[in-house]
Amino acid sequence: MKKILSVVLMLAMVLSTCFVLASCGTDENAKATGDTQTAGENTGSGEKLSVDPDFKVGFIFLHDENSTYDKNFMDAAKAAQEAVGLSDSQVLFKSNVPEGNECYEAAAELADAGCDLVFADSFGHEPFIMQAAEEFEDVQFYHATGVNAHTAGIENFHNAFASIYEGRYLAGIAAGMKLNEMIEKGDITADEAKIGYVGAFNYAEVVSGFTSFFLGARSVCESATMEVVYTNSWFDIALEKEAANKLMDDKCVLISQHADSEGAPKACEERGVPNVAYNISTMSMAPTTALISSKINWAPYMQMIIEAAVKGEKVAADTCYTMKEDAVQILGLNEAVAAEGTAEALEEAKAKLLSGEIKVFDTSKFTVNGEHLTEYMADVVSDPNFEPDTNVISDGCFRESEERSAPYFDIKYIDGITEK
Repeated sequence: MKKILSVVLMLAMVLSTCFVLASCGTDENAKATGDTQTAGENTGSGEKLSVDPDFKVGFIFLHDENSTYDKNFMDAAKAAQEAVGLSDSQVLFKSNVPEGNECYEAAAELADAGCDLVFADSFGHEPFIMQAAEEFEDVQFYHATGVNAHTAGIENFHNAFASIYEGRYLAGIAAGMKLNEMIEKGDITADEAKIGYVGAFNYAEVVSGFTSFFLGARSVCESATMEVVYTNSWFDIALEKEAANKLMDDKCVLISQHADSEGAPKACEERGVPNVAYNISTMSMAPTTALISSKINWAPYMQMIIEAAVKGEKVAADTCYTMKEDAVQILGLNEAVAAEGTAEALEEAKAKLLSGEIKVFDTSKFTVNGEHLTEYMADVVSDPNFEPDTNVISDGCFRESEERSAPYFDIKYIDGITEK
């Protein structure tokens, strides 16, 4: 049986000293709401600790390394392992774990194997991780993309996400500049600047992502429009390729995605259409069409929670990291495909995001049915009926990931975006 490592949690943390860089570019003294930890606290010291050899960490992945989504988590786990100084015997991976009771069983097996900390990576894992947390009270359970930890009151259960909308916005700028180049060259007209987007599901996480991407593109290419197709699967190579082809058949001249395979990028390479990927650079598989990618870098968060467990430090129930901690990245800018000046434009925009000058979801920059939003009730407190409960617009901005780390921007759709 496992050695008990006591990790005391504080369920009502007031994080008044943390740096918050949320969707509206808040300042260094912005508040964290509820028990949600935002940027700047417990981000990992970078030092290799003296760790008891019996200390173990378990990771649960929805798929394996063939999924760009899961590979991104696996790479982060290995980076955190190296940063903290854990041996291979102290890190246990379980891959291809479905979003069902198999997840509870995997979590229970890791707890019984002596893991002091267990991390799961998929939205649908959440109820089964919560079940395990209630049973194995001496194990800390962490879950990415979930929505319940900030209100569940389970002391050893935590959620985390990152402000990926910042990375999506920057990738959108690269896309908009590419559209402008195509217009200037006469390849398309301004009213033909249509983006296609392959989405997994119509969840808030996906909607938030493609909306921020579109707003980035629109910030430099005013005539841009976007069409979305859902695959209703996080990982399906054939469906994602089919969706990309469907969008290109509908005269979309640039494709992006929130889906986890190489299906869409490879379809774009076959047809010579620029693509913007997610989680990994696709330059190796689409050298003539890959434009750029964005991703959440989970390594800082994973390092932080491992170090906290080793040291017996407190971790908030809900945590959102930002670009400030390098938790949001853009990668793989393909100079052979990108419009001239893209790298410089991205650096400038990134600086403005960090300073708060650029606000991703600035409500003056978009309309819904021709109207600017002054309030919006979002479903922040999870319930079976998905009932809206919190106004998330203030000071002219939709405040994504401030009330809860997981996205809740679920407006379908702002003007300029349609579903095919």
